[in-house]
Amino acid sequence: MGVLDGIRVLDFGRFIAGPFCATLLGDLGAEVIRVEKRSGGEDRFLSPVAEDGTGATHLNLGRNKRGMTLDPRTPGGGAIRDRLVESADVVVVNLPRKGLEAMGLDYPSLTAIRPDIILTSVDAYGDEGPYADRVGFDGVGQAMAANTWLTGPLGHPTRSYTPYVDFGTASLAAYATMAALWHRERTGEGQHVQGALLRTAMHFNSSIMTEEAVVGKGRVSTWNRGQTSGPTDIFEAEDGWVVLQVVGWPVFARLAGLLGRADWLEDARFATDDGRGAFGAELSEAIGGWVAERTVAEAIADFNDAGVPSAPVLDPRGALDDPHVVATQMFTPMPYPGTPSSPPIVVPPVHLSATPAEVRHRAPTLGEHTDEVLAELGFSAGDIAGFRDEGAI
Repeated sequence: MGVLDGIRVLDFGRFIAGPFCATLLGDLGAEVIRVEKRSGGEDRFLSPVAEDGTGATHLNLGRNKRGMTLDPRTPGGGAIRDRLVESADVVVVNLPRKGLEAMGLDYPSLTAIRPDIILTSVDAYGDEGPYADRVGFDGVGQAMAANTWLTGPLGHPTRSYTPYVDFGTASLAAYATMAALWHRERTGEGQHVQGALLRTAMHFNSSIMTEEAVVGKGRVSTWNRGQTSGPTDIFEAEDGWVVLQVVGWPVFARLAGLLGRADWLEDARFATDDGRGAFGAELSEAIGGWVAERTVAEAIADFNDAGVPSAPVLDPRGALDDPHVVATQMFTPMPYPGTPSSPPIVVPPVHLSATPAEVRHRAPTLGEHTDEVLAELGFSAGDIAGFRDEGAI
C-alpha cells in the first residue's frame, strides 16, 4: 500500500510538467486517471516506439495510470468532467489561465463542484505579470533564466537536451500537492497549487542571479569548464570522454597529489573554489594531457582510487548497459501492446523504506479505461454509447 492509497488524481496534463507531477503521485500509490483528448495527447506520440505511434515519453510518464478520452467542451463531456471532479481529490493540469477557464478546470469552477478539491496547475509564466497569458515550453525557462546563455560554446547559446525545467517544475508541483493534501487532512480545506516553468528555472539558477545583482559578475559561457569551482570539465581519453568535477579544497588536494602537482597547492590563484574556477583553463589543460594518455576505464579507476569524482560520458545505449544501472534495476521491463519487446521503464527515483514508490502497471493505451471509469461514475451503457455518438469520448 502506498502512502497516497485512496487518493484520486485526475491528470489533464500535457507534455511533461503536468503529467510527470501526476506520475510522481501515482508512484506513491494514488489512483491516477489520465484524461486525454479523443485523438490522444500530444505527449503520447513523442519518440514513437509502438505500432500505433505511442512514444517512449508516454510509456514512462503514463506508468501507474488508467486512461480515458474526453472532450469536456461538449455537453456530455462537461457532465463527465463534473462527475470526475466530484469523485477526485486532486486535479492536475498545465494550461494558461484562459485555457483552464475554457475547459472548466479553473479553481472557482472546480470548487463549485467539490469545495475541498486541490487544483495543481502549471504554466509557463504564472498567472500574474505581463507574460501571464503567454504559452511556453521548457526551453523558455532555460533561456530566460540564463542557463542557455551560460551553456555551450561562447557565442552559441545552447539549450540542455534534457528538459530539466519541465521535470523540475513537475517535481516541485508534486511536492506542493503533497503539502496541500496534508493541509486538507488537518483542516478540511483544499487549495490551488500553482507552478510555473520560469519560476522553477529562476530558482535553479538563483545563485547566479544573486551574484549578478550584487557584484555584476557578467558571466559568459565557458562550455564544459566549471566557473564557480574547479577543475571541472570534460576530457577526451584514448577511447572516449570523462567528466571530472572538483569542488572544495580536500578534493582538489587529492587531485593534485594524483597528478603530482604539489605546486598547485602553493599557487595562490588556486587557493579557493572561486580562484580555481577563474583560472580553470590552466588546470583543464594539464588534466587534459594526463587523461589523453589513458583509457576511460584507466582514468576513472585512478580518479576513484584518489577520491576524485569522475564518470564516463555515456551515450543512451551505454547508459542502459552500465553495470551500476543494471545492478540497481533503475529500469523495469514493462510489456506494451504493439512494441517488439518489453520496453524498459524507469522506476521511481527516490526510495522509501516503509512506503516504497513502485511501478505497478504499464501506461494505458488510448482510451483504454474510458468505459470502465464512466461505469464507476454511475453512467449506464446507454449513457456511454450516447457520449460516444456525441463525440464526448
